[in-house]
Amino acid sequence: MSEIGRLLGAGKEAEVFEHGTLALKLYKPGRPKAPAFREAASLAIAEKLSLPAPRVHVVGDYHGRWGLLMDRVTGASLADEMAPEPPLSAIKEMAALHLRLHREPGTGLPSLKSRLSANIESAEPLTQDLRDRLLLTLAALPDGDRVCHGDFHPWNILGSGSDAMIVDWLDACSGNPAADVCRTYLLMRRVLPAIAEAYVVTYAKAAELPADEIFTWLPVIAAARLAEEVPEENEDLLHLAALAPVDG
Repeated sequence: MSEIGRLLGAGKEAEVFEHGTLALKLYKPGRPKAPAFREAASLAIAEKLSLPAPRVHVVGDYHGRWGLLMDRVTGASLADEMAPEPPLSAIKEMAALHLRLHREPGTGLPSLKSRLSANIESAEPLTQDLRDRLLLTLAALPDGDRVCHGDFHPWNILGSGSDAMIVDWLDACSGNPAADVCRTYLLMRRVLPAIAEAYVVTYAKAAELPADEIFTWLPVIAAARLAEEVPEENEDLLHLAALAPVDG
């Protein structure tokens, strides 16, 4: 078995290391085993659907940390092409990849609306009145059964063209594509606000979907994000969550 090599990337939940010719994603110390198995299951579904995602080989405990051994993805992130001035081609490429996921059935993945509901329930900054309003709003939004990545943004797209791969599948769900695109908008809006707007417009045009149907999800997507405990975002997220209609 190869030794753990150099660090390739790091996020809030995990770090990715070289491991021979493969990549080893290790969740942070103290994290339970469930996220590793959940992401592995999502990657197995993506592989069965021939989606552009790394193939998972092993799930296990590595020196006290749970992780996944998977194909190593090479190439720069799509985000590198978007700074400082993004070409329209990069935004269109991102939308085309997203649409490719959304054409596939999300059979076997957890429910997106159930996950949003659970996160809204656990988001401490929400008042009970606002939480109840958001849950009514969520219940009234349309269901869906498509593959939704849940963390789709240009930093999670590595390589380009036919070699592009989507990584970080922990939050993959079955649900409404408009909700998944709204989540992408929310994740991009703080760092790349102009690109976030352009992305929604580009995706909506390609999907022949009114952009308003995407933004309708914004209050509940923002409220659910509060459960992820990113303090510097709380003020903006609470403002967006409060846009939920009073009558649901």
